[in-house]
Amino acid sequence: MITRQRLAAGVCALLAALTASLLFPAGAVADETDDRDAPKVELVLDVSGSMRTRDMDGESRMAAAKQAFNEVLDATPKEVRLGIRTLGANYPGDDRKEGCKDTELLYPVGPLDRTEAKAAVATLTPTGWTPIGPALLKAADDLEGGDGLRRIVLITDGEDTCQPLDPCEVAREIAAKGIGLTIDTLGLVPDAKTRDQLICIAEATGGTYTSVRHKEELSNRVGQLVDRAADPVVTPVAVKGATECADAPTLKSGLYTDRQGFGQQRWYRVDVDPGQELRASVSVAADRAVAPGYGLLVRAVTKSGREIVRGEAAGNGRTDVISTGLRYPKPESDEEDAPAETVCLQVVHSFSPAAGVKTTPGLPLELTVDVVDGPGTSRDVASFGLGRGWWLLGALVLTGFLAGLLWGWLSRWRIAVWRTN
Repeated sequence: MITRQRLAAGVCALLAALTASLLFPAGAVADETDDRDAPKVELVLDVSGSMRTRDMDGESRMAAAKQAFNEVLDATPKEVRLGIRTLGANYPGDDRKEGCKDTELLYPVGPLDRTEAKAAVATLTPTGWTPIGPALLKAADDLEGGDGLRRIVLITDGEDTCQPLDPCEVAREIAAKGIGLTIDTLGLVPDAKTRDQLICIAEATGGTYTSVRHKEELSNRVGQLVDRAADPVVTPVAVKGATECADAPTLKSGLYTDRQGFGQQRWYRVDVDPGQELRASVSVAADRAVAPGYGLLVRAVTKSGREIVRGEAAGNGRTDVISTGLRYPKPESDEEDAPAETVCLQVVHSFSPAAGVKTTPGLPLELTVDVVDGPGTSRDVASFGLGRGWWLLGALVLTGFLAGLLWGWLSRWRIAVWRTN
């Protein structure tokens, strides 16, 4: 006789099989292949004389950094190509010109040999100057090549001592190259000037700033940033918008970065087939001091200049970023081979620089373009970034319906068997 427990187990097994067959049909691949190059990370460590200061849980800043590096090296994901660069590690003298050249690639970016990397870090002794700007320029060169994610993690306890080469301007120049490189900064027991400088460096490239006062905080934060490089994220593609639609680059679904000067406009083009929907969003970051009162506009326009739809945002006061977006559903066509429509996207912002602030390079702009199938079409729901959840929802609904039928049939059968006994 079939017991209630066996019956329940059988139903659960059958439901699991039904769900598996619906969600993962034969030949389906669970994960899409990622053809991008391996992510690259370079840790840039300040080894200047001030790193001798003993204010990190009773130990020197240098000792805390070495401990953090050892822990991070042990936990670095195997797919990450990691390198280490130092600044202020070799020249102990007073010649500023020589001190500002003092940056060295301690461990080259590549597959990690943990023993070798730890041995290199162990030799470091706090020595000289703090040439942050030159170190960042060299680190960007170290990470050249490939299309994988690239990240610099700068760890320092003081502001740059090699002016007039402003490290914040260096970071902006790196961002303006459009190579998709992010700089994260960590300040060890920072003063106000150091904090402001490190925030500026990070914000120029879309990175993060962290103030660190304890050994454990340092280890955890550096580890998080290295792990982040291994996450499967979308890498922005550098693009240069035009001053008019006719000369604009044609974009497909994806994430793009550009620079837009004060008082300028940027144009891009997107092809939209009948029955598809264009979704576009744009963000502009104020990576330097700007005047209060600002706005952002993105317009979808036909090639003849007729406005289709627009998105707007405005504000007043201090801001770091402003964003807006739009959606344009292209109606279905009765023609079987109807051509795609070229939609022109215009981006305009009304930021103005504060007094004495440099106007070049332009402000960083991030544009997301998504061309998806509109309502009522039979094709896939989304081609980029918006999820493909409708078929999953349908599968779950169908599974629930079949489960209900099956459970009802089994319940009636069980009652009939009980009555005959």
